[in-house]
Amino acid sequence: QEQLVESGGDSVQAGGSLKLSCTTSGYTYSNPCMGWFRQAPGKEREGVVALDGDGTTTYADSVKGRFTISRDNAKNTLYLQMDNLKSEDTAMYYCAAAPYVVCGLRSNRYRYWGQGTQVTVSS
Repeated sequence: QEQLVESGGDSVQAGGSLKLSCTTSGYTYSNPCMGWFRQAPGKEREGVVALDGDGTTTYADSVKGRFTISRDNAKNTLYLQMDNLKSEDTAMYYCAAAPYVVCGLRSNRYRYWGQGTQVTVSS
């Protein structure tokens, strides 16, 4: 059974950095698309960044130039490097995966979700 476990969330000051990790297990699909989503209190879930199986990345405009997604296939781990964090980045961050090569930021393409890791940025 596919499982995704996020880690790395924390409380930081504005301008700081965090690196989130998402470790997958039981995933049998090759070149799957994976992504990071977030949900702030009282707001809808939004896509942050996606990494398609063909290597294409799609970033939300709000994080372009500040966040970087990467994947270590040998470790079955997806990362999200977040720099120059802002208070509006405060949210629960979720890792997601899908049995497709191309997903982009369309959340309905993703089948598997982690439990989330909390990121809090104070100004």
